[in-house]
Amino acid sequence: MKKILFAASECVPFVKTGGLADVVGSLPQYFDKEQYDVRVVIPKYLCIPDKYRSQMEYVNHFYMYFNGRNRYVGVLKLEYAGITYYFVDNEEYYSGPTPYSDHFYDLEKFSFFSKAVLSILPSLDFHPDIIHCHDWHTGLIPVYLKNEFAADPFYPSIKAIMTIHNLRFQGTWNIEDIKHMTGLPDYLFTPDKLEAYKDANFLKGGIVYADYVTTVSETYVEEIKTPFFGEKLDKLLWARSNCFCGILNGIDYREYDPANDDKIYQKFDTKNFRKEKVKNKIALQSELGLEVSAKTMLIGIVSRMTDQKGFDLIERVMEEMLCSDSIQFAVLGTGDWHYEEMFRRFAAHFPGKISANICYSEQLSHRIYAGSDAFLMPSLFEPCGLSQLMALRYGTLPIVRETGGLKDTVEPYNEFANTGTGFSFANYNAHEMMASVRYAEQVYYDGKRRWNQMVERAMKKDFSWETSAKKYETLYDSL
Repeated sequence: MKKILFAASECVPFVKTGGLADVVGSLPQYFDKEQYDVRVVIPKYLCIPDKYRSQMEYVNHFYMYFNGRNRYVGVLKLEYAGITYYFVDNEEYYSGPTPYSDHFYDLEKFSFFSKAVLSILPSLDFHPDIIHCHDWHTGLIPVYLKNEFAADPFYPSIKAIMTIHNLRFQGTWNIEDIKHMTGLPDYLFTPDKLEAYKDANFLKGGIVYADYVTTVSETYVEEIKTPFFGEKLDKLLWARSNCFCGILNGIDYREYDPANDDKIYQKFDTKNFRKEKVKNKIALQSELGLEVSAKTMLIGIVSRMTDQKGFDLIERVMEEMLCSDSIQFAVLGTGDWHYEEMFRRFAAHFPGKISANICYSEQLSHRIYAGSDAFLMPSLFEPCGLSQLMALRYGTLPIVRETGGLKDTVEPYNEFANTGTGFSFANYNAHEMMASVRYAEQVYYDGKRRWNQMVERAMKKDFSWETSAKKYETLYDSL
């Protein structure tokens, strides 16, 4: 039995701010349970719902020296959906209303978490063969493991994997403060270890000291070895090429299943979508105040509203498309105030053609995936992306830019071979994006039979976690 411990800052269903939580919460459930004992450790945030906090069992507590004094470390556990979850407790660090707060304070509390994860292991009756670390919040785990904890005979056999979910977020601060906070020795803060451009860098430390590095799509692996996408770590990632790979994320096909989804208006599958999927569109149009029309093409957008997600491209041409094209938009998300106001303004100027829902709603997101005809996702960069996978699952054809996981998961339509599962464009250009939207419109209105064939192909694609889990199992075995 191989023992794997996932370490992360968030995990569904306990706490979620983004796709990282979906990965950490879903992936462990799909490993072969006869061969792999996969468990998860996260901080015990006060913002975890009481229905989960009340079920946690006390395991142990002790005091750990960190940032100048001994600090309390509590350990609790909870069995949920067949997985054992551990929670590191310290109310000084994890009692805030949200998992993240001030950047420097986040660096301190996740430095504490990284050291605490290793410190709690002897008390768990669980000796992991591999600690699988996710993003910069756990970047110091490999650093502590291969340095401060290396002299203890409990630890040297443990391997570490560092998974990069988004290279842009690295956890950086000035060296002197981080050195004092973490207690790590001077020799670690050099350009070949934790130092990057005169700052201490948590993610870099994880990449340097991990036994293997992964990221969340095959294309993103190659992109982040280049200066444009590499966020100043491209040379380091090139240096680690012999132990660096991309494993595509998946989605939970039990949660995102149009045939059994109670959040949508009308359930459907690959056999009856031609008649049943449109009922979701009509109901969604009615709910959102759009002009009710089964024939009008409806494009969904569910996203954080940031430049990374391509909203500057949308801003350039949205008015032109709303004025000239026979399409509607259903928009859901929050983010930069500028883009939130942009969609509110368009919704006010084009009533019946665009609905701006500036909020977070799990139920409405499912309804947009199920009710839309197409899904717009023109990202500047996208390590993997989950929204396009959800759209494919519901037969809503993605219109994406060819980058990262979007390129790996959306096959562009080929009218000559009648293949593809969506539409794509290569250059980060607003009018190239608009041309792809209009090409999709042309196929939707003038080639409905081919459109439906594409919908069926999209719904039959397998981006479930089973596929990803098998690749991780191969990686674990190799280590």
